[in-house]
Amino acid sequence: MALASPSVAAVSPARDRFADLMEAIAARQDREAFAEIFAYYGPRVKGYMLRLGAGDALGEELAQEVMITVWRKAHLFDRAQASVSTWVFRIARNKRIDVARRLNRPELDPDDPALLPHAPPPPDDALSAQEQEERVRVVLAQLPEEQLSLLQQAFYEGLSHREIAEKNGLPLGTVKSRIRLAFAKMRSKLESLH
Repeated sequence: MALASPSVAAVSPARDRFADLMEAIAARQDREAFAEIFAYYGPRVKGYMLRLGAGDALGEELAQEVMITVWRKAHLFDRAQASVSTWVFRIARNKRIDVARRLNRPELDPDDPALLPHAPPPPDDALSAQEQEERVRVVLAQLPEEQLSLLQQAFYEGLSHREIAEKNGLPLGTVKSRIRLAFAKMRSKLESLH
């Protein structure tokens, strides 16, 4: 019968000890258990981050984030699935990947014109637009009811010509010609109002 090597025998109690500590954190938010986990894994996670290319400040910040995640997500640890070490370093690896992705995205320029709100229109443009709207309302009121109804269905209800034809029991060609006629009348009347 072969005996386990001393290194495996020594690792198993430590592995079980850390798993017990994680379960204590998960079950009752045991601060002493967390302090022990933090004291052991915190420096190791920082070293891991440094080996992955994070600078000292970023490595420290990521190590802190990893340990906070360990505290918050201890209930997700399952000793049957992985050792504490594997679980902690998987979190660390994922945090480092998240930071790398974030750093590879371009920063948004707050002065980019596409991101700035549109300037309000000058008062004379606003007045001009208001006057134009009023003229359109006057001209719309002068259209025959059948043409006005078709325009409202097309522009206010967003119906296609085919849907208008089906809704009103009209041939598609009739709908198109009535809408075209309504536009021609409106254009003519709007030009005469200028």
